[in-house]
Amino acid sequence: MKRRVALIAPLALVLALTPAFAAQKLSLNQISRYLNSLTTVKSDFTQINSDGTISTGTIFIKRPGRIRFEYNPPEKALVMAGGGQVAVFDGKSNQPPEQYPLSRTPLNLILERNVDLSRRNMVVGHKFDGTATTVTAQDPENPELGTIQLKFTGPPVQLRQWVITGQDGSKTTVILGDMKVGVAMAAVLFSIPQEMAKRR
Repeated sequence: MKRRVALIAPLALVLALTPAFAAQKLSLNQISRYLNSLTTVKSDFTQINSDGTISTGTIFIKRPGRIRFEYNPPEKALVMAGGGQVAVFDGKSNQPPEQYPLSRTPLNLILERNVDLSRRNMVVGHKFDGTATTVTAQDPENPELGTIQLKFTGPPVQLRQWVITGQDGSKTTVILGDMKVGVAMAAVLFSIPQEMAKRR
């Protein structure tokens, strides 16, 4: 009898706890609220490039509008966004960074001050695979710029990775590690002019 009770009790506990921890499809409103709640994020990342090569590094996000990718050696590249611009620094070159407007990249969709995935024609995919919710979004006014596919787990909601598909069809995947949120970040991390001055 004691043995039966010993077997049943853990089973009952599992059944009681399962609904609270079970993954479920996250709504667009849940995801929007989560993204808007993020102020600063620091995380290790692994990047899978369109040619199949793999890079690693540390990412810094400060919403709205600021992001920085520091790549680990042997790479010397640095990608950063601030002041409405994206700058790509090539550590092997003394040339100025390649720059373009942040609004011309799908990454801008999660760096906006107010993320609203319910906007008309913004979300072109919203699915659940039993473990994670994947949302594919585009700029409704400039769909030709490409898409960003975001993968979340939860509840509680957590961003795990994104895939950016560019205008030319190339795909870049960024997989996030252990995210630290709400950490203090100096403004200089996202200042393109100051980074350029430092490299002169």
